[in-house]
Amino acid sequence: MQVMQKQCMRASGVKAPLSRRSVTVKANMNGNWLPGSQTPAHLKDLKMAGNFGFDPLNLGAEPEALRWYQQAELVHSRTAMMAVAGILIPGLFTKLGALNVPQWYEAGKVYIEGEGAIPFGTLLMSTLFSYAFVEGKRWQDFRNPGSQAEPGTFFGLEGMFKGTDNGYPGGIFDPLGYSKTSPEKLDELKLKEIKNGRLAMVAFLGFAGQYSATGKGPIDNLADHLADPWHNTFAENGVSVPGLSAVEQAAASL
Repeated sequence: MQVMQKQCMRASGVKAPLSRRSVTVKANMNGNWLPGSQTPAHLKDLKMAGNFGFDPLNLGAEPEALRWYQQAELVHSRTAMMAVAGILIPGLFTKLGALNVPQWYEAGKVYIEGEGAIPFGTLLMSTLFSYAFVEGKRWQDFRNPGSQAEPGTFFGLEGMFKGTDNGYPGGIFDPLGYSKTSPEKLDELKLKEIKNGRLAMVAFLGFAGQYSATGKGPIDNLADHLADPWHNTFAENGVSVPGLSAVEQAAASL
């Protein structure tokens, strides 16, 4: 019946209505973070990994600022992915008894107070110096893409900074050779990276909120929830839902 209906529509010149599936695909291809919303003009035709038209404050209206925000998001995403892995993996292995390491929120204190630790002042200054050097190189590469791979920029080791694009260095930073793949595959990998990075930033914010509310790490919180899923939830910690614990106490006293 549906086939006959479509054939009749074609013969009469009437276009068949779009199916729900085709509308969804079209919305996703347009890159709108919210289907039906208007994409800002400066993001409409922009080819950038993770561009879904989200800029409610028009922070990226100026092209150079937008390019810098993209690099900043890449750095924050990669840092967050490393942080989340560094929180979850040791926490999980410690819970299973394979490791015995402190929780992420007390690891620094445990190390500094431990025997043989590098003095805090020395550790702080060496960290600041290292970050200043790396960020300086990154800033120079941002101002003049590819300049840090030119001879004489890094003691003869500048080849490690060669890459496909600003923010995506190759050399030792690409041991699996992803930058040597096809442009289409590389675009796909860039999109996957920024999606995982955004998820990691939200996850780390959640870990900080968990610790503030419960005083525990995410693995311990998950174990508590699995042990008693009806009572160990965000609504029962007395912080995530303000006033709920007071209401429960008042109800219990009645």
